[in-house]
Amino acid sequence: MCGIVGAVAERNVEAILLEGLKRLEYRGYDSAGMAVLAADGTLQRRRAVGKVAALAERLVEAPLSGRCGIAHTRWATHGRPSEVNAHPHQSGERLAVVHNGIIENHEPLRRDLEADGYRFDSETDTEVVAHLVARESEAAGDLLDAVRRTLARLDGAYALGVVSADAPDVIVGARKGSPLVVGVGIGEAFLGSDPLALLQVTDRFIYLEEGDVVRLSAGGRIEVFDAAGTPMEREVQTFEHGDGAASRGDYRHFMLKEIHEQPAVIAACLEGRLGERSALVESFGPDAEALFSRVRQVHIVACGTSYHAGMVARYWLERFAGVPVQVEVASEYRYRRVVVPEDTLFVTLSQSGETADTLAALRFARERGYLASLAICNVPGSSLVRESDLSLMTQAGPEIGVASTKAFTTQLTALMLFTLALGRLKGLDAGVQGELVAALRGLPRLMEGVLALDGEIEALSTAFAEKHHALFLGRGAHFPIALEGALKLKEISYIHAEAYPAGELKHGPLALVDAEMPVISVAPNDELLDKLKSNLQEVRARGGELFVFADEEVGMNEEEYVHVLRLPRVHEALAPILYTLPLQLLSYHVAVLKGTDVDQPRNLAKSVTVE
Repeated sequence: MCGIVGAVAERNVEAILLEGLKRLEYRGYDSAGMAVLAADGTLQRRRAVGKVAALAERLVEAPLSGRCGIAHTRWATHGRPSEVNAHPHQSGERLAVVHNGIIENHEPLRRDLEADGYRFDSETDTEVVAHLVARESEAAGDLLDAVRRTLARLDGAYALGVVSADAPDVIVGARKGSPLVVGVGIGEAFLGSDPLALLQVTDRFIYLEEGDVVRLSAGGRIEVFDAAGTPMEREVQTFEHGDGAASRGDYRHFMLKEIHEQPAVIAACLEGRLGERSALVESFGPDAEALFSRVRQVHIVACGTSYHAGMVARYWLERFAGVPVQVEVASEYRYRRVVVPEDTLFVTLSQSGETADTLAALRFARERGYLASLAICNVPGSSLVRESDLSLMTQAGPEIGVASTKAFTTQLTALMLFTLALGRLKGLDAGVQGELVAALRGLPRLMEGVLALDGEIEALSTAFAEKHHALFLGRGAHFPIALEGALKLKEISYIHAEAYPAGELKHGPLALVDAEMPVISVAPNDELLDKLKSNLQEVRARGGELFVFADEEVGMNEEEYVHVLRLPRVHEALAPILYTLPLQLLSYHVAVLKGTDVDQPRNLAKSVTVE
């Protein structure tokens, strides 16, 4: 959450910084700001409350001009959204800081600085960093050394960008627990929270590692130092996705575009990872076969939507690979005494690879005696990937909408590949493997068929426009899909939505069912179908209105207050992936009807890089 962009160039950087903020707005949109070192040696700053457009208007009224600057778009953690709390934060008139993350010991540091005569204008933890760097600059006489001394006093997570009028044409950056990348230009250098911010100026990046400090200077000079201060040569990587991935094209919202990209990204996720009748274990890394052969248990740890993907994978792994699986919420996992059975594989799921709780869980797990760690992720250079023993990239491409769509379905696809790879080594029948491989190859085409039902789903959405609550039901591997459907609806439409295993209706939720509580269910043609039908009859008998997404072969008929949308036949093991799509579209169309901000829902940010 929050987005940083910085630039040292031979031209005015205002437009570069502003475009970078627009591309990072999915990370935070409470306020935005920019600070530029002007040609006359002064530090000039502009800030505005609200989205980046508000800052753009401010810059039209009062432009900035300079060859070195930093900018930030904020998602509030300390202090309400306001201009005084917006970044960059300054110490005096000559030094400015932008910051992602949380400084956990900011209160004692603030008291120390106040006792030393420093005055605070904001409620943020970040202003502490600005004053500390300013104070250390007086002693160090060098911006890089001042930042290093400051870092030694900080507890918490941070990505930082610092400029000073006393060090023209220099930006110092640092990262610990929050992502930061360096863009490599021709005679220019850039800083960003992720590559998307900088794709308009470069496609070459250095992914800073934990504890790194970097100095960007005029002429495109880049100096990277590790936590001990040792100069390092970090690999320059070319970004894999085109700049157009950050544009919504002809779609009204990024979320709608990303929903419709799913057939293509699922195909990309599968490409090169399937043999004729089995999954290629080598896709997970050169050591994967040896490690997977030893696995006797799997622990999956993730947050939010990724956690739901892990819940689906539990059904698959236990059924097809025959190993017990435990699925944990990352923010809870490391705060209990974890018992790790021998030869347990630790699996993390994350779109960004920088999710703070998931990263912390991985680091916690390293000390617990796991066999190895596997990251399923969408960002090759992310911390999660670099710090795991094995990894599999989901190939979803950049996902801009805050509510995850294609990242979720590609995670599910990657988890099925993992299931097949592990199952192959655990004796899964070759015929079953071949059947699932064939079904995976046909999945993108079936997804296109579901997306063609968009108009029918949009028509169904009108029934939700005036509702305040909704109940989602599923059984077996579709209970997590119901959870995901409820999460999507609440995230972007602000309708209170809950999900339950359908068999739990009589244990409480049935008391809520009435004509004002729409009930949404997924009904694939599997062994639990008859039981699900009985559960749905319980809802109808209490006057509830039903919306059922059903296999075209199940023979479920429409009647008054029972709406049935028929989906194409799919292998029942892969049905959770396919049945996710209509729930995404339903949530999208309900949100559009309600007039909410679909891509940037209130109080949420895309990349959650603080606890």
